[in-house]
Parts: sequence; C-alpha cells; structure tokens
Amino acid sequence: MNTLKIILLACGGILVSCANKGSGETGKAGNNTPQAVHTPIFNADSAYIYVQNQVSFGPRVPNTPAHRSCGDYLSAELQRLGGQMHIQEMTLTAYNGDRLSARNIIASFNPSETQRILLFAHWDSRPCADRETDSSRQHLPIDGADDGGSGAGILLEIARQIGQTPPSTGIDIILFDAEDYGSPEFEKTNSRPDTWCLGSQFWSKNPHVPNYTARFGILLDMVGARNATFLKEYTSMEKAPQIVDKVWNAARNLGYGRYFIDQKGGYIIDDHQYVISGRRIPCIDIINYDTNTPSGFASHWHTHNDNLGVISKETLKAVGQTVLEVIYNY
Repeated sequence: MNTLKIILLACGGILVSCANKGSGETGKAGNNTPQAVHTPIFNADSAYIYVQNQVSFGPRVPNTPAHRSCGDYLSAELQRLGGQMHIQEMTLTAYNGDRLSARNIIASFNPSETQRILLFAHWDSRPCADRETDSSRQHLPIDGADDGGSGAGILLEIARQIGQTPPSTGIDIILFDAEDYGSPEFEKTNSRPDTWCLGSQFWSKNPHVPNYTARFGILLDMVGARNATFLKEYTSMEKAPQIVDKVWNAARNLGYGRYFIDQKGGYIIDDHQYVISGRRIPCIDIINYDTNTPSGFASHWHTHNDNLGVISKETLKAVGQTVLEVIYNY
C-alpha cells in the first residue's frame, strides 16, 4: 500500500437502491444532441482476477524478476483493452542510495479529446514488512494485494469498461511505480517524506505529454480490503473539495455510504500530492482508514497479512462502480 504515510494534523488527525445503469448502449435525442452514454456496470469478479494475477507474480519490488514480469503483464493488458500506451522507464534513487529500475505504465483512452480525467494508482509492492510484529520477517517483501494490487486491479477493470463503452471525455490511467519504497520503520536515518512516491515525483516533472493537464484526478490506494472505510483525506479536501463531494455523493446515491464515510480524515503522503504540486491538477485520494489502529490504516498495512485473503469483491465493486459513475456523469 502506500507507504508511511500518515501524518496527523496537529488540529485534528484522523477522525474518524444501487441505481446501476445499463451498460453499453447509447441514445439520441436529435441530430444535434450528443449521445448519452450510460454508466457501465463494474464487474467485481473481473477486478478480483486482476488483483489475483498481480499477486501471482510474487512481491512486485523494483529490481526483481516478479516486478519486471508483472509490469509486462499490466502494460500488455492495458494495450489489449484499447489504451494508447506510454511507458516511462526510469532509474530512481531509493532512500538508502540503491538505484531502482522502475516503470510508469500509462494508458490513454480517447487520446484526441482535450478534456481529460486522470485515474491513477501504484503497482509496486513494499520491499519490507516493517509493520510486522515478528521482527525476523520485517525485512521480507510483502504481497501487497491491497496496497498496490487493489488500486491497479480496479483501474484495469475500469479500462476494460472504457474500451467497451467509451465515455465522452478522455481518460488517462497511470500505474505509478516505486511508490512504496520509502524508508522503513526500522530505518533511523533517511526518513524524509520524499523517499516515497518516486514514480509520481518523476512523472510530475516529466509528464508523458508535454504540458499535460486534466480536469481532475482520482488516486486509488488500498481500496480492496473487507469492510474498508474511506474518509475525506485532508489534501483532497483542501485542493479538490468539489471532486471529493462528487465522489462521496455518487457513492451514497449508489448505496455505498458505509464505505465512503462523510467524515474528515488525516493528511496522507501519497501520489496525489505530487500530481497536484507538479501538474496543478486537482486530485483526491480514495484510501482506506481504520480509526481503531495506531497507524490509522488497516491492521494488514505493511505486514505479510496484506495478501489475497484480505481482498473483498464487495469493496472492489463499491469503489469501481463509484469511480465509473463519476467519470461518465461529470
């Protein structure tokens, strides 16, 4: 999942009839009236398989064969689904000075459309289980089924739906790399916030299209766990309050209010911050909070329990259908 990530605000910290529309059909009200495209139905079974396929490669840690193979799979699948591909190969520097072979995977749908929406997640997994209670296992990489796998899995299923039923706006899907390579809990030095989100930091300075912009962006991070709860993250509320309201209202109207909680959350160091600061695109972060844990994240966060067993098709459905509703009705 995302990475260290939660810095509580001094003034608050973390507080903690599905009207599915028909898929795939268009209609006309007259020769001069744009076609109305109904929101497709998000397939949670398909999204789950996309998560499962990623986990099957093993931990997706930069500089490993599993990472390279999974990246090839994600790129090929997005291309097969109709995306115009842009691959950013990068050599990044980790918190400890290691050089990381990394790759941002970018798929553009309806690339000629000037009005665009950006959807993004990270696809790498944590190189260490630094929140693991068993110290002998803290230096081992994790599966990252939720933290990384769930966001990418939902975006692949959204890409599949977009390929079948194109929306009126352009969509860019970015799978950022090296998000979760930040300094671990047991590292006493080099704990700077900028050791996280290396792929999005690179892209924000070097976008795949010169002067790239979008109407708004939505980040998905840790969006697949059973009984997940998504609070309104602080930077999202500060920089894109209208998008937060639109997403949370769409979720409520679809019957997913128990996931999307109308409550303020904390400040998160995550990929959306670098997209906002580097590209001036208003972005929000949909991320699982757990107000019952010391970290503010689910108990499996950065542990070996972040495996396929924590993934819920119901949560994947709630997030995926909500995002589809927003991009087809913005």
